[in-house]
Amino acid sequence: MGLNDEVGRRLRELRQQQRLSLSELARRSGVGKGTLSELEGGQRNPTLETLYALTTALNSPLSAVLSDHPRHAFQAQDEGVSGSAVTAALIERFEEPPAATDIFRIRIAAGSVQESAAHITDTSESLMVLTGTAVVGDPAEPQTAGPGEYAHWRADTPHLYSAPDGDVHGILFVRYPHAAPVRST
Repeated sequence: MGLNDEVGRRLRELRQQQRLSLSELARRSGVGKGTLSELEGGQRNPTLETLYALTTALNSPLSAVLSDHPRHAFQAQDEGVSGSAVTAALIERFEEPPAATDIFRIRIAAGSVQESAAHITDTSESLMVLTGTAVVGDPAEPQTAGPGEYAHWRADTPHLYSAPDGDVHGILFVRYPHAAPVRST
């Protein structure tokens, strides 16, 4: 089973657990119903932006659809998901009340900018930069971090990732609050 099939299966299971129809999840996420159907069927390559829109609408972390058991990013780098600038591979998921933390190995492509929509309320992100110089966080007040430095920002508001001077490699921590599942109305 390939990555698209696995992500599609997990997405469908999560949607069904929350008793949401395809139409309702499409409406809540802003992702087209046809796109959602193709994703669930493993017939479409998911982008990072699309998966975040869907998992946010499902009030779930990104790792809920990426892996049953996280793989080591250095062994599974080709299996990461990509957005317009960021490629992310899940390394680990850690859960403790009152939050869950997803840990990703990421690459921000040189000269690119990715604007990320707001995630679940009270979500935060921290990036530890391994190589390159990253510009991240609030678009109105972005932070710059170089090798060995880190940046921390709220991710429940729109935020950005940029690599103005070359590829950036880093470790991204996304901390989500535990919340009651979203129910169909």
